[in-house]
Amino acid sequence: MSALKSHSLIQTRMIRGAGPLGAMLGKWMLFRDPPDHTRLRSLVSKAFSPQMAERLRPKIQETTDFLLDSVKEKGEMDLMLHYASPLPLIVIAELLGVPAEDRERLRRWTIDIVPAIDFSPSREALMKATQGCKELMDYLRSIIIERRKGPPKEDLISALIEAEEQNDRLNEEELISMCALLLGAGHETTVNLIGNGSYALLRHPDQLALLREVPECVETAVEELLRYDSPVQMAFREVAEPVEIGGKLLRKGEQVINLLGSANRDPDAYPEPDRLDLRRTGPRHAAFGMGIHFCLGSHLARLEARAAFRSLAVKMPNLALQPVPIKRREGTNFRGLETLQVSF
Repeated sequence: MSALKSHSLIQTRMIRGAGPLGAMLGKWMLFRDPPDHTRLRSLVSKAFSPQMAERLRPKIQETTDFLLDSVKEKGEMDLMLHYASPLPLIVIAELLGVPAEDRERLRRWTIDIVPAIDFSPSREALMKATQGCKELMDYLRSIIIERRKGPPKEDLISALIEAEEQNDRLNEEELISMCALLLGAGHETTVNLIGNGSYALLRHPDQLALLREVPECVETAVEELLRYDSPVQMAFREVAEPVEIGGKLLRKGEQVINLLGSANRDPDAYPEPDRLDLRRTGPRHAAFGMGIHFCLGSHLARLEARAAFRSLAVKMPNLALQPVPIKRREGTNFRGLETLQVSF
């Protein structure tokens, strides 16, 4: 937490993409420092507020119920394919104001782009991300042009266009990059949160039974699942000026990897850290980061996760893992499952 909040550690320049990919990633506030980060975050916060996320609460519950009801008669499903992946995609598309028929394209572009910001992306991954980035930017540019011409709509893209702070607005390239960031962050990480959390519950039947019997404990349950198996495992920083953290002197220019998943299993902060306890209380976990780069979409992610886990526990009383191998997604930073076969 000290490292994440330290002003001596800044966002690292480890952006390997070139062309449109590098240009887009370079404008993500995720990779910016003050004063640029302060300006961008202030403008985006005006549009993407907890109040806007709250307006989606009925849609989130409606979507979780629809997804589960649509597979209930089959008796089995790939939880990643039929539940964990479509829920955040439908919600973020609804939030942005993207037509339903374009959701699959958005999903494909996100899957292609996100590996580019992993710890050590391959050349093939960067090439795929570059192509996906170009297509996504062209698509978002057309949506933004359409929004500027037509009457105002109650969606996030329109709100970002209208957002203003001290007579300052996002320019077109910033708008496109910000929509891409919100799409990527709003989909990929929440997919992994729902997938990892569901897997953890299935491996701890007593905790799944607790959630089923006491669904109102879902708020602490989500925090514990975020801690127990964090969707994002690392946060990269660069040392701007010498600083001592944890008894180690960090020198200017050095690269620092903050291990969020490790922090969330710190035995000094969490007694028996490897034990899943949905009623656990204690210090705030590091899954959403800390400091100026604390996850802007944390409120929306929590809303989605609470609805997803509560509905899964209550509507699927006989939920169980199928006896097949678990396949994890490739990559180091973004921890998630490729498939999760369950029966019910």
